[in-house]
Amino acid sequence: MCAMRPEPVHEPGPSGQAPGGQGPGGQGPGGQGPGGPGDPGVLARPSAPRPGGEGWKAVLTPEEIRRALTRIAHEILERTHGGEGIVLLGIPTRGVYLARRLATRIGEFEGTTAPVGSLDVTMHRDDLRLRPARALQRTQVPPDGIDGKTVVLVDDVLFSGRTIRAALDALNDLGRPRAVQLAVLVDRGHRELPIRADYVGKNLPTAHREKVRVQLAEIDGEDSVLLGEVDQ
Repeated sequence: MCAMRPEPVHEPGPSGQAPGGQGPGGQGPGGQGPGGPGDPGVLARPSAPRPGGEGWKAVLTPEEIRRALTRIAHEILERTHGGEGIVLLGIPTRGVYLARRLATRIGEFEGTTAPVGSLDVTMHRDDLRLRPARALQRTQVPPDGIDGKTVVLVDDVLFSGRTIRAALDALNDLGRPRAVQLAVLVDRGHRELPIRADYVGKNLPTAHREKVRVQLAEIDGEDSVLLGEVDQ
């Protein structure tokens, strides 16, 4: 049996990369998500830090997150000519919920439904030997698949780029998209691979000793992005 995945904190590991998936951008464990059947399972965990708590400061408020996602949705529509042939794939855990929010906004703007799914990258990560075992998450592809489509990968935090590299490998197992784009809520820098996001909610310069925590209402009870320092 696989062990529970670590907390969704995006901080450097032994090689300077974020633990867990990056989400997804270093995705954490989940909790019992209220998104309905097919949601990635999320296990109970200690209370998340609150904005203004010791060692943490809020860098994005709920309203700022809402505006960032609205802007990303508009940018996706502009670059894909109204969302023609797009598929949104979220990287578990938080990337999945962000992808669903983007799909909802695209639907509101265009009056059409943007296919949305999830892409587990666990078995394609390059740090499996360095980290505790992780529980596999759900990969769920829309019925029409991804062949010939513009796939927009969605994650919460972009850090070293290694999770996205794993996502590209996982995507190759599913089909051959026409193009692949990347949307992230936060880009914190410190790339170790030549990977760049097409859509960014907030560029957040950070030090390696700092950590970024994304909280979403669907599984954390509130929306926020927090910045803290790695325990010495």
